[in-house]
Amino acid sequence: MTRYGFALDQRKCIGCHACTVACKAEHGVELGVFRTWVKYIETGEFPDNRRHFSVLRCNHCDDAPCVAVCPVKALYKREDGIVDFDGSRCIGCKACMNACPYDALYIDPKSQTAAKCNFCAHKVDVGLKPACETVCPAEAITSGDLDDPDSEISRLISVVPAQVRAPEQGTGPNVFYLGAHEAALNPLMVGGDGAYITTEMPKAQQIKLTPLNKKATARAISDIDHAPPWGWLVSSYFLSKGVAAGAMMLSALLLVIGADGSALADIVPGLVALAGIALTGIFLIADLKQPKRFYFLFTRPQWRSWLAIGAQFINLAALTSLAFTVAAATDSTGARDVLRWVMVPSGIMLAAYTGFLFNQLEGRDLWQSPLLVPHTVVNALLAGSATLGIASLAIDAPHDIGQALGWTLVLSVAASAITIALDTFGGHPTAQAERAAHNMWRDIYAQRFWLGGILTGLVLPGALGTVYLAIGGGGWLAAAGLLGLVGLWCYEDAWVRAGQSVPLS
Repeated sequence: MTRYGFALDQRKCIGCHACTVACKAEHGVELGVFRTWVKYIETGEFPDNRRHFSVLRCNHCDDAPCVAVCPVKALYKREDGIVDFDGSRCIGCKACMNACPYDALYIDPKSQTAAKCNFCAHKVDVGLKPACETVCPAEAITSGDLDDPDSEISRLISVVPAQVRAPEQGTGPNVFYLGAHEAALNPLMVGGDGAYITTEMPKAQQIKLTPLNKKATARAISDIDHAPPWGWLVSSYFLSKGVAAGAMMLSALLLVIGADGSALADIVPGLVALAGIALTGIFLIADLKQPKRFYFLFTRPQWRSWLAIGAQFINLAALTSLAFTVAAATDSTGARDVLRWVMVPSGIMLAAYTGFLFNQLEGRDLWQSPLLVPHTVVNALLAGSATLGIASLAIDAPHDIGQALGWTLVLSVAASAITIALDTFGGHPTAQAERAAHNMWRDIYAQRFWLGGILTGLVLPGALGTVYLAIGGGGWLAAAGLLGLVGLWCYEDAWVRAGQSVPLS
């Protein structure tokens, strides 16, 4: 067995960026993106300050989360331990970027596919060293077989104490740092405002990096930009999918209550589900960097990826909703009554798979909550009841159906509030999750969280829904539904962005 890795001796590194330049030249890496780079930090105060360098890149993990999450096998692990990629398969979903705990992946501006350090695999295959190691003037980079006790790298790390980045992630990184300052490997100990000696982030992408460790004095003075991979399209996909899944889950209940022939219990849930699924597909494809390759999800799936599994759940939900809608439209009551019971588990799977997907993105600790899967189901019920409540203004809704929607909305608001409270204000297992939660409710996204997610999405819909249950009036239910949808999007957008707001390198 062979297991290639790097030893980076930070005692020797002079921060010359020769490795960065050699990597760019060897692989034709475009301007603005990097496979390997050198981060500068400073500790102490003048005149007792000191500069530290850290060479950052893919860690070629034993248990690489980017490989597991890639839905189309564009990322793969070779027998020699090198994590390589096939750009011809990549659909540009960016899931690998959020799965990596080391900020090692980027989207190539030219090919619009994911890329990263691949250990110069083409050179290794012919017995040569990686380009970065060849050009290092201080001989600070050593590569080799970690499983060979006689290799230079094995001898080196057996003598000199070595560290790895983010060991708590359990990925088994194979890049070892010798003599590195703790803050050089832990970005949460480094403060900064996005302005460096070499570049300055756009204001919209700057994030506050106040250290969680109050005693830390390290500050970043040279780094590269790592813009969040996912934005409003993913937040919108959350909402549209929730609307579809909620309508599907409610179809059986409404049909039992409204068996007298109300359209709101008959054909409308199927139509709402189909519309939500269609929007979900549009948002998903629009967010791909290679949208023309979206069909690879079905022709080249990687079954460890919840993104690939979720694509099949979307297909199943679409087929089930279509069959239910056709049966309702053609008055095939027997088929419709059977399909309503298929709609419920299909809706649950449609809602829940996103929780499993975000749990698989190991680079973002805020998304690792065990409550995420039930929370996605609860929010789907909230979105579904809210949408059907709005529809009740235009479609005659018997009292029993309106009451069912009102109770579903109010109870799902309460359940969502409890889950948010536990997730946001409860204990967090890692400093990264704590920082992300802090950014969501108290810092960068606090306004969106409190005014949008909590006030608009929970407090007001809960109050208006309660009024409706007490005195009736379809306008109250519709208003509660509309505010619930707006607030749900605000909360999920704050949550998606906050999860990506913590630096990983």
